[in-house]
Amino acid sequence: MLLTLLLLSQDLRAGAAMVDITPPVGMPLAGYYSTRLATGTHDPLHAKAIVIQQGKNEVALVACDLTNLPPEVIEQAEALIGMPAGHVMISATHSHTGPVLSTNSSRNSAYGGDLPIVASYMRELPKRIAAAVSQARAAAKTAQISWGKGQESSVAFNRRFHMQDGTVGWNPGKLNPGIIRPAGPIDPDLNVVLFTDAGFQPLATYVNYALHLDTVGGTDFSADYPFALSQVLGKVQGAGMVTLFTMGTSGNINHIDVTRKEPQKGHAEAERIGTVLAGEVIKTYTRLHPATGALGISTAQVELALPAVTDDEVLKAKAVAAEVLAGKNPRFLDTVGAFKTLDVASRAGKPWSAEVQVIALGKELAWVALPGEIFVELGQQIKQASPFAHTIVVELAHGPVTYFPNATAFPQGNYEVVTSRAAKGSGERLVQSAIAQLKAVYAGLR
Repeated sequence: MLLTLLLLSQDLRAGAAMVDITPPVGMPLAGYYSTRLATGTHDPLHAKAIVIQQGKNEVALVACDLTNLPPEVIEQAEALIGMPAGHVMISATHSHTGPVLSTNSSRNSAYGGDLPIVASYMRELPKRIAAAVSQARAAAKTAQISWGKGQESSVAFNRRFHMQDGTVGWNPGKLNPGIIRPAGPIDPDLNVVLFTDAGFQPLATYVNYALHLDTVGGTDFSADYPFALSQVLGKVQGAGMVTLFTMGTSGNINHIDVTRKEPQKGHAEAERIGTVLAGEVIKTYTRLHPATGALGISTAQVELALPAVTDDEVLKAKAVAAEVLAGKNPRFLDTVGAFKTLDVASRAGKPWSAEVQVIALGKELAWVALPGEIFVELGQQIKQASPFAHTIVVELAHGPVTYFPNATAFPQGNYEVVTSRAAKGSGERLVQSAIAQLKAVYAGLR
């Protein structure tokens, strides 16, 4: 574990910026088990950055309107940014109307990830991410930082359900009579951090919420509901304010209310959700708390075991993958499991190295960054155990890019478990690292 405590009393400075990262038309879109080539742009994708400076020390919070970020892209961007290890927190929002990015993934390869257009885009992406941070640095000025926590429970739903047949279902469909009850909670916390200049003019609003970004569908690039969130907050606070959205732990959370028969797909639904969240952010603006004190930074690498796969499973997986490449449609979970098996087998037993990161501002405010898609229960464990007054947990930062169900979910099975490329207990190991780092940073800050 690398722990850095920057015990300084200098005034805080902050700057924010965003850079367009929209790919060209024809880029394959991510998020589904099918090939979708982008036909246009509904709203541009961005890399958004907030830089916090304290004396000679600084940190950067970055979010990209992408389904995920391959570890190599993050590493290249960090090298270009040039801050010390652990000082840059880069995550993806998980928009399903963003591009496929090659991550040495058999699934991505099957659905366009090996196309030349993808390689070309990935060569440019780290530069654009670094440019957002560079511009935020250049815009930095004396700032005040304040935090608050809203509550919004009307737009997020656990997508796993206990069913009448004794199984745990995944996205079982609206008004399904076999549903008994959700298999887990949601996290209603809407985390807000406001950055203003010395004259109280808004520079940026950082928003974090646990809700999967798979609302709009279609073949146009879109940032999904964070676009509507940004638009509404911009109307209230001024178009010059940057709204940076990060994903809370939402590996088992989506926007589908199974008790309603109405369809919930498209830009109108994304605008509804973004507007609802914006309304709660605006209310939260009235009850913010100042964040002061020194910066604290910690990062650690956690080794995570692979799930076991047999030679027979590998052979079957190759056969299923061949069917997919031939244009056939094997059973969905067979396809999901096949790509997982091939990816795990390709590692030849080499465990994952996963980064867990903490950035704190005084003893009031802390951010935790985790890899992959994290079950909501795991994020709640971190927040409950954190010694900080307010802890924001961000998923889809660093690598590996996979699901991290909690241990309870593994024997229940279904999509997130079938697709997980990490062994049972891996999510809990990430939680342990995060809590240990939070406590170490807190103890070292005055």
